[in-house]
Amino acid sequence: MIHTPKIFITGANGFVGSNLIKTLGEKHISFVAGSREVYGDITTQKNWEVLLSGCDVVVHLAARVHVMEETSLDPLVAFRKMNVEASVNLARASKLAGVKRFIYISSIKVNGEETFEKPFLASDPPAPLDPYGISKMEAENELLALHEKGVFEVVIIRPPLVYGPGVKANFEKLFWLVKKDLPLPFGLVKNIRSLVSVFNLVDLIILCSTHEKAGGEIFLVSDGVDYSLKDLIVLMAKVEGKTPHLLPIPTGLMKFGATLIGKKTYANRLFGNLHVDIKKTQSLLDWNPPHTFLSTFGCQQT
Repeated sequence: MIHTPKIFITGANGFVGSNLIKTLGEKHISFVAGSREVYGDITTQKNWEVLLSGCDVVVHLAARVHVMEETSLDPLVAFRKMNVEASVNLARASKLAGVKRFIYISSIKVNGEETFEKPFLASDPPAPLDPYGISKMEAENELLALHEKGVFEVVIIRPPLVYGPGVKANFEKLFWLVKKDLPLPFGLVKNIRSLVSVFNLVDLIILCSTHEKAGGEIFLVSDGVDYSLKDLIVLMAKVEGKTPHLLPIPTGLMKFGATLIGKKTYANRLFGNLHVDIKKTQSLLDWNPPHTFLSTFGCQQT
């Protein structure tokens, strides 16, 4: 690997991609910000060799992401077309174009949906439960089959929920509730959730673009600390300069109520455990997450 690679990024307009290109610019690392405007429909693009000319590393972020309200008649087919077929086609074209390293941003969903007695490890047998996770697992398998040490090295990174300024979906909704000073019934929630700051994920991606030990490996990533839902509310309140109002409602009662109204899956995401062990990432790459929850949002650690 060369020390100053030129990096091609798919999904550069997305949440992670936009933060990645901002950091690369600050570090004066050469990159090509790939997006639909650059390469069109990624599932049908045939001209990758031209687009990848002169690039040493590909960071593949573009994906069909998991959605709570699925509209496709056959979700697995739709996920496979984008997450497996398009990814493998890009990787094969990258190899032909002389790209030396291919970094694939996968998902912790390849490990499973929830942890119980022990955390997820990178070495665990895959156990995806939904079409999104299955497609990510299949893509990983096919990409690693293309790995060739010193010639075309594949790196897999599996993040859990990625957060940071500008994040959308449920994380944004939770911040909104905290900002409104609404009483929240999460005072007794003691679950364990691993999350990753977008800045920590970007830092790891950049490290993996050059690190001599990264090729051919699967890495889990998190902030290196775990949060309960109660912890998150308290931290969000600090970011907003608010005092959290947490009511001591039994978690089992809330889960039961959510099941009655058809929100069992949502409740499991909110109250369940998802604990990620990143010791391999830390030791093999000599890496530790540089950002905390508070520093991610520009707050002083207290």
